Amino acid sequence: MRVLITGSSGQIGTNVGLRLMERGDEVVGLDNRPNSWTAKLTTVPCDLAECRRGELPVSGRFDAVIHLAAHAKVFELVENPNRALENVGMLFQALEFARRNRTPFIFGSSREVYGDIHRHVTEERQADFVVAESPYSASKIAGEAFIYSFAQCYRLPHIVFRFSNVYGRYDCDLERMERVIPLFIRRIARDESITVYGPEKVLDFTYIDDCTEGVLRGLDALVAGRIYRETFNLAFGQGQTLLDLVNLIGLALRRQPRATYEPARSGEVTRYVADISKARELLGYKPATPLTAGVPLAIEWQVKNGYLRLE
Repeated sequence: MRVLITGSSGQIGTNVGLRLMERGDEVVGLDNRPNSWTAKLTTVPCDLAECRRGELPVSGRFDAVIHLAAHAKVFELVENPNRALENVGMLFQALEFARRNRTPFIFGSSREVYGDIHRHVTEERQADFVVAESPYSASKIAGEAFIYSFAQCYRLPHIVFRFSNVYGRYDCDLERMERVIPLFIRRIARDESITVYGPEKVLDFTYIDDCTEGVLRGLDALVAGRIYRETFNLAFGQGQTLLDLVNLIGLALRRQPRATYEPARSGEVTRYVADISKARELLGYKPATPLTAGVPLAIEWQVKNGYLRLE
């Protein structure tokens, strides 16, 4: 199989690309920055926002396109909404490339499309696109709408994966983009203070190996024609509060967190737990790593690879 991954230098892109290569598939990555994690992935420099319509700097045919490139920090896009518009533009370029080449398409969407909901568990059909909570969620809603319209008009095979708080290996590049779990790990390990925005927020944290396994299962089903047009929640399927997260990190590091608690910020989702029964049924998706096991694994990887020092 030959696969094109946009955003291949990011966390999910790197993990998915390496797993594909390990099993013998060919991977070509597109990103506007080099991959700082590994030299194994072929990375073609490309700013999708600057490409001409559907003309990407790659050659040959691909069995699938996995589009992961995006500005992904919710609150930063509240402050800089033009980045949300760039997300839509980047999606359109990759989607148009897939349409022109009749290539099955996978889109990395987000649980943000559901907005700030308070259902106990959220299934795919419960997305309400009338109200977007933030420019980031609007960019993902727009991306999904383009994909569904291309499927309707051009018969484009696709999968939309709604990711949820993916963490673990290759996510601790905090100088480029702050993510809550590696940020809290680093600061608690150094006995530095942290600010927790919305300690009672309930989120569905997904360990990277579970996320990667789900993407590969979807990719194989799409390319084989077992799935044609589907949308899946890809998460662990259980909710944890940010207060739970802080306590788990403190226990794993044997540190007492120095935490200040503030209300959730504008545009942030305060409750989300995914219904993953559809992914279980159609993809055989079986996430295996709860947050209680994933936090120690994330810390272990950072220590082993020199990103975190424990005294």
